[in-house]
Amino acid sequence: MKKMLIGSLLFLGIATTTNAKTVEDFQTWGNVTATGSLGVVNPELKNLKYWVEGQGRFGNDTSQFSQGMVRAGLGYAVMDKVSVWLGYAFVPTEEPFTKKPFDEHRIWQQVLWSDKFADITLTSRSRLEQRFIPTGSDVGWRFRQMFKASIPIAYDFSFVMSDEYFVNINKTNFGAADGFDQNRAFAGVGYNFDKNIKTEIGYMNQYIRKATAPDRKDDILSVNLYLNY
Repeated sequence: MKKMLIGSLLFLGIATTTNAKTVEDFQTWGNVTATGSLGVVNPELKNLKYWVEGQGRFGNDTSQFSQGMVRAGLGYAVMDKVSVWLGYAFVPTEEPFTKKPFDEHRIWQQVLWSDKFADITLTSRSRLEQRFIPTGSDVGWRFRQMFKASIPIAYDFSFVMSDEYFVNINKTNFGAADGFDQNRAFAGVGYNFDKNIKTEIGYMNQYIRKATAPDRKDDILSVNLYLNY
């Protein structure tokens, strides 16, 4: 996990150095994610899970709304630590991510794994997306792999680090090039309010490869609230 995070940070540094045209920005992202079991409705549905998520992303030095997201899905626990998911996401996008605002629609599938080792929580999320963007008629297929570690510090605080790597499976007529798309590396502090509610606040470095425009490097204040019932 540490090697992967260090490698990603090194990649970001190299990419930024070698591409003189890289555009940089400071942003603030807020996220609220609620997950849980439908067993609260009916005990026979205990293996069925729900996912509801809302995000707001503010760019151009956190001066304006730049991107939002509403993501929802249903999952099934195939075993105690592994679940599979299917869902939909609505993603309105504006400057600085695009010159012309548009609304993106996504279908997504994922496999989620999480376990504890000596009080350290490790998580792996493998997600496949089908992206529908009105500026092109193609369907963009993208794979995302995220690894995350949460290490207890003291009391209810923890140190959290994660890395997520994005790969475009195909080239599209809305501007997505096949191959590496972007990387997000995060480090921050988590706090557990109780067994169901926790928050994570920290720094995220996002590097985005652009096919027909300068690459992007965003320094992000990331504020997250997680509800799990």
